[in-house]
Amino acid sequence: MIAAVVAVFTGSDAAVNDPAHRQADQVTWLLFAVSVGALLVRSRWPVAVACVTGAACAGWTLYGHIGELLNLPVMVALYTVAVQGNRTRTVRAGVVAALVSGIVSLVAGIDVAPQPQGAPLLEMLWPLVPLLLGEVVRGRREEVRVYADRAARAEEEREREAQRRVEQERVRIARELHDVVAHTVSAMTVQAGLALDAFDTKPEVARAAMRQVRASGKEAVGELRATVGVLRSEGGALTGPAPRLEELTELVERVRATGLEVTLRVDAGKLPQVVELAAYRIVQEALTNVLKHAEARHAAVSVGRDGDRLTVEVVDDGTTAAGPGDGFGLIGMRERAAALGGRMEAGPVPGGGWRVRAQLPAGGGGAE
Repeated sequence: MIAAVVAVFTGSDAAVNDPAHRQADQVTWLLFAVSVGALLVRSRWPVAVACVTGAACAGWTLYGHIGELLNLPVMVALYTVAVQGNRTRTVRAGVVAALVSGIVSLVAGIDVAPQPQGAPLLEMLWPLVPLLLGEVVRGRREEVRVYADRAARAEEEREREAQRRVEQERVRIARELHDVVAHTVSAMTVQAGLALDAFDTKPEVARAAMRQVRASGKEAVGELRATVGVLRSEGGALTGPAPRLEELTELVERVRATGLEVTLRVDAGKLPQVVELAAYRIVQEALTNVLKHAEARHAAVSVGRDGDRLTVEVVDDGTTAAGPGDGFGLIGMRERAAALGGRMEAGPVPGGGWRVRAQLPAGGGGAE
C-alpha cells in the first residue's frame, strides 16, 4: 500500500514537468519503476533500497527531469533505514545522504539545468528529515517496549511475591494445626489410657480423665473451627486472640492431668504478642513431644528474660528422646524461632532426658 501511494504521487509529478526542462520519457519511467519496485522490499533490505531509490532520484536530477515529489521514494526508504536500525546507522546514512544530495544539486545546477536547482546546503537538509522522523519513531517504540518489559517484570515480581506469601501462610496454618492438634490429641490419648487403666479399680479417676478428654476435645474442635474459618474467610486473617504466656498455667494444668509432673517458672515481663505466641507454641510442642515420646515422669518449663533475649526451656527426665522421628514438631519450633530472628536447639541432657531451648529477641526481632 505504501508503494502504491508513493507511485501515485511520484508518477503524477513525473508525468508533468516544467516546460524548460526535460519531459518524461523512457528513462524517466524506468527510474520510476525501479524506485517504486524497490519499495516493495524496503522492510527486508532497507539500506539497499535506500541506495537504489537514492540513485534513481539522483538520476532524475542529473537527467534534467525536475519535480517536487520525485524524492518521495528515497524519503520513505530513509525513514525505513532509521526506524528499523539504530542511532549509529541513522547517523551514517544521514551523512552519506546529505553529501550525495549536496553534490548532485551542485552538479545538476552547473552542468544540466540552465538555472541552479537550489543551494547545495539547502539540498543537503531534506534527506535528514525522514531520518530524524524515523529516529523519533524508533525511539518511541523502544521506550514503549522498555515500559512493557518493566511492566512484565513487575507483574512477575508481584506473582512471585504473592506465591511467596501464599506459601508462608500455608506453612503458618500447617504449623498452627500441627501445634494445636498434636498437643491436644496427644493429651487426650494419654488421658484416655489413664481412664482405661483406672476404669475398674479407680472409677473416679477414670471419670476425671474422661472429663478432661471431653474438655480437650472441645478445645481442639474450637481451635480447628477457628482455623477453618480463616481458610474460608475472604480476608484470611486470624480473628481470635492468640495464646499468651499467662495461659501457660492452663496448658501445664492440662498436661498434669495426664499424670506428668510439670513445674512452671515464668519471668518474662511485657513482651510483643508475636513473641509470646512463639514462646507459648514452643512450650506446647515441647510438652507434646514429652507426652508422645519421652516416657518421662517430670518436666520443667522455664520462660525467662535476660535483657533483650527471651529464653524458653523445657527439660524432661525421660529415658527416650522427646524429639525423634520424622514429624514436624521440631521443624515448626525452629521455624517459629527463626521467623523472629532467634534460634532453637534440642538434644539429650547428660545423665538422661531431653532439653528444648529457644532464644528469642524480646522485641520481636525480624518478625513481619
